[in-house]
Amino acid sequence: METFDALLASIAPVAGESRALVNPATGGVVGWAPVHTVEDLEGAVTAAVAAQPAWAALGHEARSAYLLKAATAVERSAEELAQLLSREQGKPLNGPNARFEVGACVAWLRAAATTPVIPETLVNDGETRAELHYRPIGVVGAIGPWNWPMMITIWQIAPALRMGNAVVVKPSEYTPLSVLALAKVLNEELPEGLLTVISGGRDVGARLAEHPAIGKIMFTGSTATGKAIIRSSAETVKRLTLELGGNDAGIVLPDADPKAIAQDLFWGAFINTGQTCAALKRLYVHEDIYDAVCEELTVVAKAMPMGDGLDENNVLGPLQNKAQYDIVANLVQAAKDAGARVLIGGDPDSSQPGYFYPTTLVADIDNSNPLVAEEQFGPALPIIRYSTIDEAIENANGLDVALGASVWSSDPTAAREVASRIQAGTVWINKHGAVDPRIPFGGAKQSGYGLEFGLEGLKHLGVPQIING
Repeated sequence: METFDALLASIAPVAGESRALVNPATGGVVGWAPVHTVEDLEGAVTAAVAAQPAWAALGHEARSAYLLKAATAVERSAEELAQLLSREQGKPLNGPNARFEVGACVAWLRAAATTPVIPETLVNDGETRAELHYRPIGVVGAIGPWNWPMMITIWQIAPALRMGNAVVVKPSEYTPLSVLALAKVLNEELPEGLLTVISGGRDVGARLAEHPAIGKIMFTGSTATGKAIIRSSAETVKRLTLELGGNDAGIVLPDADPKAIAQDLFWGAFINTGQTCAALKRLYVHEDIYDAVCEELTVVAKAMPMGDGLDENNVLGPLQNKAQYDIVANLVQAAKDAGARVLIGGDPDSSQPGYFYPTTLVADIDNSNPLVAEEQFGPALPIIRYSTIDEAIENANGLDVALGASVWSSDPTAAREVASRIQAGTVWINKHGAVDPRIPFGGAKQSGYGLEFGLEGLKHLGVPQIING
C-alpha cells in the first residue's frame, strides 16, 4: 500500500505535455495528467497486440487468479484511491460515493474472476454433437465516463481480461487521474502490456474507435458520442457494447407508503449527486399520495449534507464540471419559468467556490417541461402527478431513451404487472439503480445495446464459436 502522495506521484507525467486537474469542490489543483497523443495510442495498441496471445493461452483458471490478485491490490490501496477519486471527481468519501466506488471495483473484479464460463452443449443426440464456445476477441478499447470513472472502467476491463483480451483504456478528460491510478494498481499484478491507459483528447478516442487492431469498443457516455463511435467503428465491423444516456422514470403506485419509500426514492435519484446514467430522473406519483410523497422526499432531502467530499460528514458533492452545472441550472430555471413549484433548492449560492448546485425537488411540473423531457444528470428531480396507471406508463415510455425504470408499490404482483409494460433495459421494484455484478445490465431504445455483468456480460467479451462434430 502506498501513501496518497506516493500514489499521485507514481502517475505524474515524466515527459511530454501535461495538464492540471482541479477539484470541482474547491478549484484547487489535484494533480497533473499526461496528454497522450495518437502516437502514444499506437504504441499501446502494439503492446496490447503483442501481450494478448500469451494471456489468452493461460486459460480461464489462470486469468481468474490474476484478477483475484488485482482485486486484492485494489483493496490494499482502497483509501488512497478513494481520496484521489473524491478530489478529482468531487464525490464525497462517504455515502454511496468514493469509498463505495472503490469497493465496487473490488466486487466486480472478483465477480468477473469467479463466474464460471464453460462450453454449452447445444445438441448431443447420438448423431450430432454441437458445442458453443467463446474465444477471445483480441484487443478491446474501453472508453469511460467521468461520473463513475473507476467503477465503470472496471466494468469494462475486468470481463475483457477474464475472457482473454488485452485492453486499451481511454478515460474521460475530466477524470484521467483516477483511472491512471487504478490501472497503476492493477498493473502491479497483471502481465506487462496487457492493460494501458491513454489519457488523451477526442482525437485519441476517435482513433481508438476506428483502429483496425481493436476488435471491440466498450463505451459508457452520451448517446451522441455513442452514435459517433458506431459510425467510426463501421469500417472494421467492430463489436460494440454501448451504455448510453438515460432519463429513467419511476412510477409510484397509489398503494405505496410514502414514508417507507422516501429514503430509497431519494438515493435512487441523488446517488452521486444525480450524476448517474441509471439514476431516477423523473418521478411519476399518483394523485392520491402525491402531496405525501413530496413532503416525505423533502424531509429526506433536507437531512442530506452537501459539500467538499473530503469532509467526512458530507454525502452529496458538487457537479463534476462547469458544463454539467450549467445544464442543471438551465433546466431548473426552465421549470421555474414555467411555473413549477420548487419544494427545496433551486437557488444556488454563486459566491461559494465549486460547482455546487443545491439538492432540488420540483413539483407541479408538466410532463413536457425540459426538466422532465431532457436528462438533467444532476441533483434536481421533477415530480409529476398522474391520475391513471395507463397515463403514467405512457409518459414513462414516451422518450427515445430507455436505460432503467422503477415501480414503487406495497403489492409486488401489481408492481411486476406495471413493470412488464415499461420499456427499459432494467425495471427495479421498490428500488432504483441497484446494479449487481451477477445480473446482466444494458439499455433499450437509444440507451445503447449489449449487456454487461454476469455470465451474459462475459459472453459479450468473447467471439462465439460453434464446434460441430
